[in-house]
Formats: sequence, C-alpha cells, structure tokens
Amino acid sequence: MSDEPIYVTQPWLPPLEEFMPYLQQIWHSRILTNRGPFYRQFEQALCDFLQVEHVALCANGTIALSTALHAAGLEGEVITSPYSFPATAHVLANSNLTPVFADIDPMTFCLDAATIEPAITPRTAAIMPVHVYGNTCDTRSIKAVADKGNLRVIYDAAHAFGVQDDAGSVLKHGDFSALSFHATKVFNTFEGGAIVCADRQTKELVDKLNNFGIADETTVVAAGLNGKMDEFKASLGLLQLKHFEQLVSRRKMIDASYREQLGDIPGITLMQRDGRQVSNFSYFPILVEPGYPLDRDSLYEKLKSRGIFSRRYFYPLISNLPMYRNLPSADPANLPVANAISNKVLCLPIYSALSDEQVEKVVGVLKCH
Repeated sequence: MSDEPIYVTQPWLPPLEEFMPYLQQIWHSRILTNRGPFYRQFEQALCDFLQVEHVALCANGTIALSTALHAAGLEGEVITSPYSFPATAHVLANSNLTPVFADIDPMTFCLDAATIEPAITPRTAAIMPVHVYGNTCDTRSIKAVADKGNLRVIYDAAHAFGVQDDAGSVLKHGDFSALSFHATKVFNTFEGGAIVCADRQTKELVDKLNNFGIADETTVVAAGLNGKMDEFKASLGLLQLKHFEQLVSRRKMIDASYREQLGDIPGITLMQRDGRQVSNFSYFPILVEPGYPLDRDSLYEKLKSRGIFSRRYFYPLISNLPMYRNLPSADPANLPVANAISNKVLCLPIYSALSDEQVEKVVGVLKCH
C-alpha cells in the first residue's frame, strides 16, 4: 500500500494540455483582468450550469460575502451560525455589523430555523445562514422568519456549489448567496468566488461595488473595492465546469463506500444526508462519540501518525474565538448543539482522486483500536 499522504481534501486540476489553449488566448489578447472575455463567458456559464439568472464573479469567497453585505446596506445585528469558517463572522465585524449567534440543527449542522426568531431584537437587520458540507439549510422556515421580521437573508453558500433542493438550485434562496471557489472547495479556481443575486439591478450594483464603485469612465457612485476575478481564474473555472459532474460522481462513490464500511462502528456517527436533495459531497464528517475507544483528538492524531490528515472542521466554534466569545449570544449555554458537534466532528478525506485503496486505509485505521 502506498505511503503517500492522504489529505482531507485535494484540489482537482485539469490536464495541462487542456488548459494551455486558454492561457494562449489570454497571452495573445493581453486582457488579464477588468472583466475580459473569459470573465463574461464564465459568468454566463455559471448562470446556465447553476440554473440561476444573475451571477457576479469575485476574487474570493470572503469578498463575495463582504460585497453582498455592502450591497444590502445593513446596519445593526446579523443572526448567523457559529458553526462555520471564521470568515462568516469576520465579514460582519469588518462591516461594522454585530454577529448574533444562534444554534444549529443536530442533523444537518446548519443554522436551526427554530433558534432564529428568539434571537431577533430591534437591531436585527438580516440573517446569514450557512449551508454546511453540501447539506442545505431549512430555506422555507428561514424565509418565513425573515418575511415576518422584514429581514434580509444572505446565504453563506461556500459549501453549496451545484447543490439542489426540491425547488431547484439552493442558490436561488435569499437576497444573496455567496460562493467560494477556494482550492479546498469541490469546485475551485485556485482562489475565487461569486455572488448569486436576486435581480439584474442588484447584480449591477454588486459589479460596481467590486470595481471601486465605478459606474463609467468619469463616474464613481459608491465606496467600492477591487473585488473582481481575473481572466486566469475565470478561464480555469470554465474548464473546471466541464469536469464537475464527473468529479462529484466519484465523490458520491467515496461517500457511499465510507457509509457502507463505517456505519456499524460503535461510537462513530455519520452525518445523514437528505435524500430529497442533490449534494456535492464536498466533505465527509463523522462524529466521534463517547462509545468509541478513542476521543476525537486522539483519533485525529492516530490518523495523522499513519499519514492521513483529517480535519476538525469546524473546531473551534467561531463563538469561542477570542474576538467573539464575550458576545452575549456566544455563551455556550446558548449554543449547546453547536458546541457538542464541534467537539466531536472529524472530516475524513474525500476528493475525486482518492483511490479505493486509500479509502480502505482510512477505514482500517478507524476499525483498528
């Protein structure tokens, strides 16, 4: 068996010979950025592939979230999940908005819609739910709460590329959905991101905000920033789209293999997936329960000693980080499910190039006490 390290995720790259024609066009045109031909092609290709009407490309997922908040024109508090990557709360803090944490659903690990309404105050301006691991939030319940309180909804959809619910693309929900195309994501452009906008007018505003607020050669209408995606990343995205369904198909097979081999191990709980949804199988989380011979951190170290690099994702909770832990909503008593999941979760390796032999190696370590 190969001793090659096994990582929790590994970016897929197209064969270099497939990418070279794109690079040659960029070199020939000398158009490197500023919404060139590949940028425009990629935006339209994403609209078609994701079954949405308006997509604005961004330099990365954090800028996508930040720009969505700017476009929404929010002040005050935003209710969000503590069970996410720190960027989810950081964009709020950096926009002079106060994160208010609500608990998560024990089955999906997404923001629990039932915990949102009790967190609403007169200062609440919006809800920022997070789709987690390719599982979707309860979008209908969240919409009902938002409509009742006249609140905006901005989805952190970094894990939701290509994910569908019974209404179609999950990215259609809310006022905005922000995507990440970071190298660790199931769909990547090295670095990159996008905002799915609800209408053409909002898309045009986002485009201005991501280009210094410039409306035309002599007119600046807002205090924007440089959040555009360049031609290199856009061309890579176009090529990645051609392979996406094949790559997800392989991830689905790995997911099924893990479930078949790990489902009967005492003390190991597998996150359930909603059969009504189309997942992208972006991560494979397990929960290490007290019935397992090792605690979560000991299992993490054991895997690492065998060249298997799993990830405690998401640990620690955002609400337990120094810059947020003193917020009233960050009190662990307010977030019992999120704290419990965070202390038990371990994401196992899953990526399209992961071989059956490597999957068996991972499983073998979990089964051997």
